[in-house]
Amino acid sequence: MRNDQNEILDSLLSEWHSWARSYSPVPTCGADPMFRNAKSAKGWDTTDQVMEDEIRDKTMKAIDFQVSEMKDPHRSAIHIHARNCCTGHNVWLSPRLPKDPMERTVILMEAKNQITRRLLNAGVM
Repeated sequence: MRNDQNEILDSLLSEWHSWARSYSPVPTCGADPMFRNAKSAKGWDTTDQVMEDEIRDKTMKAIDFQVSEMKDPHRSAIHIHARNCCTGHNVWLSPRLPKDPMERTVILMEAKNQITRRLLNAGVM
């Protein structure tokens, strides 16, 4: 059960990192004001696809909120872990985290436990 929970968390964090990376505060250039509130940018999406996209967007916003509510260094650890999960390599580090690998591991475990509890309470996991 614990390994499944870690895999689910890693998958959600990877997807969240990709979602957050593609966020743009400025609307896309040339967007027609008539269609700015359209649920789908594509005209061929089925109702199920539109609903899945909306659920995914709400899930990612919930994860983003829960991570933003965390305190450093745990928030930094989650950001770096999400980036590592997204790229598939454990190469990214943060200057906000300790240099000692054992201390970083302890902080990451605490951060993963915190975010897991937060996501369970929010109904995401």
